Amino acid sequence: MTTLKLAIPSKGRLKEQTEAFFAAAGFRIEPLGGARGYFARIATLPDVEVRLLSAGEIASGVIAGDFHVGVSGEDLLREQAGDLDRVAYLLVPLGFGRADLVVAAPKSWLDVETMADVDDVAARMEASTGRKLRVATKYVRSTRRFFTDEGVGHYRIVESAGATEGAPAAGVAELVVDITTTGATLESNGLKVLRDGVILRSQAQLVASLGAEWSPTSVSAIGEMVRGIEAAAGVSSDRLQRLVSALVVTAA
Repeated sequence: MTTLKLAIPSKGRLKEQTEAFFAAAGFRIEPLGGARGYFARIATLPDVEVRLLSAGEIASGVIAGDFHVGVSGEDLLREQAGDLDRVAYLLVPLGFGRADLVVAAPKSWLDVETMADVDDVAARMEASTGRKLRVATKYVRSTRRFFTDEGVGHYRIVESAGATEGAPAAGVAELVVDITTTGATLESNGLKVLRDGVILRSQAQLVASLGAEWSPTSVSAIGEMVRGIEAAAGVSSDRLQRLVSALVVTAA
């Protein structure tokens, strides 16, 4: 018998919102081992083992198949997976943890408003100076995918270890790709979001792994969980059936 392994955020606002969401669906999460423990339980779902981890660890664990299901930001999931749809299934958008992954340029660049403008500037920069346009980001994979889709070349990634929005002012990059909720931090650093520069409108997702070891017990547990969530939200869908279909294809 394989119990369902559920990973949820271990701290902060995301943890509070996740616990409130599950409680509203009738699944109260009870910590084990005190407030700083790494395990919890849901009394009404005895076949579910709850782990408390960071959102980044949850994303990587679901993608790797270490957990059957988890709560993490879509931005982290898509950044860590080469092709998310091949390794995981987004079951339920949770309506919190909202943030946009965006491309931002200095407000002083008056003639740069779109990704096409970025491509023009980058081409001119490389032709005149031999340097590629620098883009600072922690979201390397997502940035490359988006720039490729938009036909933008002549750039290079500067991986950001600190406050990405400060990179242009510090002289280490010309553009940034960063996550933002209100845009206030970008604005205060003299940056503007390009008109077509929203890469992803992210939110917390209940996501299932296609690479985990699923059993009749774990499939039954995820079914009960999803049905409870949908009942609390007053909606009905075929999300569970699509997940089961995806698991069948993966196992084939």
